[in-house]
Amino acid sequence: MMKNPLKVIAVVALSILFQSASAQRELLQSGPMVGYSTMKEVQLWVQTTATAKVQFAYWDEDRPQKKYTTDEVISEKDKAFVVKLMADEVQPGKTYAYELLINGKNITRPYRLQFQTQTLWHGREEPPEISFVTGSCVYVNEPDHDRPGKGYGADYGIFDNMLKEKPDFMLWLGDNTYLRPPDWNSRTGIYHRYTHTRSLPEMQALLGSVHHYAIWDDHDYGPNDADRGFWNKDITEETFNLFWSNPNTNLTGKGGITGTFVWGDVQFFLLDDRTFRSPNGQKVGKKELLGEAQLAWLKDAITFSRATFKIIAIGGQVLNTAAIHENYANYPEERERLLRIIQESEASGVLFLTGDRHHTEMSTLEQEGSYPLHDLTISPLTSGVHDPGDEGNKLLVEGTVVGDKRNYAVIKVTGPLADRKMTVQVKSAKGKLLWDKEIVAKDLK
Repeated sequence: MMKNPLKVIAVVALSILFQSASAQRELLQSGPMVGYSTMKEVQLWVQTTATAKVQFAYWDEDRPQKKYTTDEVISEKDKAFVVKLMADEVQPGKTYAYELLINGKNITRPYRLQFQTQTLWHGREEPPEISFVTGSCVYVNEPDHDRPGKGYGADYGIFDNMLKEKPDFMLWLGDNTYLRPPDWNSRTGIYHRYTHTRSLPEMQALLGSVHHYAIWDDHDYGPNDADRGFWNKDITEETFNLFWSNPNTNLTGKGGITGTFVWGDVQFFLLDDRTFRSPNGQKVGKKELLGEAQLAWLKDAITFSRATFKIIAIGGQVLNTAAIHENYANYPEERERLLRIIQESEASGVLFLTGDRHHTEMSTLEQEGSYPLHDLTISPLTSGVHDPGDEGNKLLVEGTVVGDKRNYAVIKVTGPLADRKMTVQVKSAKGKLLWDKEIVAKDLK
């Protein structure tokens, strides 16, 4: 019996179409990721497995009939096949859905793809409520190149629980990936390790609908405890800037990742604790952690800022008084200068967010003639956990140490401009509340 030729043609056409779409899906390595947000532009990020044409389409969720597109560019091997594109036909205070196009084909994802623009509230209404998640130390196992024995990374479901918090954005506090001996000696190795971490399946939904900002610490900068003497720091800086979508970097003009961003009435100062850091083994001469150029920039930046809360993000602990590991207490003269800069600038609402230590805790410094300074350390997300025991931190806030489980923080800023408050919730990898604190803006003046 003769087959219907039209039906055969239709089946063949559908088969070709399916194979083509499948081939394009195989070109997606990691992402897409939503980068920084402003009122007039948002950066979108993606990584392919090979050279491909990449573009994003996006639309206001309230007006889905009108689609906009970014430029179309080609991903290239010498940039780790990473592409960053700008959604610049947006309006303030809107939520947009978007889709990824690889070689002209829509690459569907099994989760929602969306981003938001920041609200134009100044002189019009009260500042918006702000919610973000934060943490440090992300190890993703790779047995072929890891140390023998039990994998150092676990609890990857933490990223699903962070997404359930419905945050506006995430701030990554360093050690966002772990370079190992096979990695840090070459661009190939550094690209490989960053790619491996970014491709974690459990991370993808969080990347796709929450805005992301980051600083680094030693493990995404170079070897353990790496300082300014690390020979490949130019390559890791290049890689950091490829894989993250901060709105600015190198604001000192001297290299490194120093930057800042504003969300609502909160400003974040993203500091670099590696590029200018003196060698740990240095016996004579001036000991530096942030360095002259970065301290000068910070002084000007926090003096200029009019934000209600001014959050200084640094990879390692600032206020812990124990001069152990890589705490700022090992650099007493520069640490005192930093604290003096904050006082002399008369900047209100300053507090620290830090990582590195593989445990969580809060330190508070009561200051004569000024307000108390808080240092919130959040660690680890998926890396190994370390119980600090009694380190001798004289500023430790009782009941805030989490040294037996992986964890993250949810931070919310709410209330009218005249009475803003910040609520900190520390949660386990499974989303269980471990402790919470409230910081009132009026108390930081």
